[in-house]
Amino acid sequence: MTNERLPNDLAEIARATLLDPWGTPYQYLNFALGTGQPRKDHALHPLNTEFDLYSKGKDGESQAPLSANVSRDDIIRANDGQYIGLASNY
Repeated sequence: MTNERLPNDLAEIARATLLDPWGTPYQYLNFALGTGQPRKDHALHPLNTEFDLYSKGKDGESQAPLSANVSRDDIIRANDGQYIGLASNY
């Protein structure tokens, strides 16, 4: 048995300075910490089971549900990593 866990933030894995194509830091949310609001699909189901990793898109704005207009240009990780791409294409 291993004692592996998800990082608390991107700094823990030396990725805090990783920027999206528009020069903005990626957003990371570890669900085990109980902070933040998980991203949700159009049916309001969570996109992932353990963590969210996403870009706020070109407009620099985002909301938890992908159905929000400001979330459509976000780059998201969904289905526990099976999908990575624009929220509008998910």
